[in-house]
Amino acid sequence: MEKSEDVGFKIYTTPSRNNSNSQTPDHQVGRRRQAVAKGMQKTLSRTSMLVNFLPTGTLLTFEMLLPSVSTNGECSRVTILMNLTLLGLCTLSCFFFHFTDSFKGPDGKIYYGFVTPRGLAVFKHGLGVEVPEDEKYKVGLTDFVHAIMSVMVFMAIALSDHRVTDCLFPGQAKDMEQVKESFPLMVGIVCGGLFLLFPNTRYGIGCMPS
Repeated sequence: MEKSEDVGFKIYTTPSRNNSNSQTPDHQVGRRRQAVAKGMQKTLSRTSMLVNFLPTGTLLTFEMLLPSVSTNGECSRVTILMNLTLLGLCTLSCFFFHFTDSFKGPDGKIYYGFVTPRGLAVFKHGLGVEVPEDEKYKVGLTDFVHAIMSVMVFMAIALSDHRVTDCLFPGQAKDMEQVKESFPLMVGIVCGGLFLLFPNTRYGIGCMPS
């Protein structure tokens, strides 16, 4: 009589290791970079429709310099001063660049200048090019409206970044989260309506016409 032998299989599993304790410094740096990139992406997604109101390069400069003046929301007096300085410089650029315009000379080159009540004042004098004296090169109400809108848009984008709010408003995370959700939307609606009433027609520094 034949005996039947049972064949069995045993599965051995290795005990799981605690990954949190075995992370190297390189992994921690990588996670920090991913967190910063995720924060930037979230900020830009909330305010993507507002970027068109800003001079070209202002937001890029702000996002490039912000990590160097902020320490992930933990700021000292020096870093707070640096944050305020960066915000002030970017705000001034948003305001004054809307008072610039340009024209194409007979030589095919583009010349830039500031719009004044008397007309366009080019940056460099003695170029040997006749500056047009059209009425459109004189400063008007539309220029001030666009300059104020640009400042509002930049502040809405800046306050949507947790690195700014955590540094300037410590301990107010819950209140600032409400500001991040409502303020950009309000600014977008107001500036969108004003942009339709006061369309931009200037080819200034970083300011594209509508």
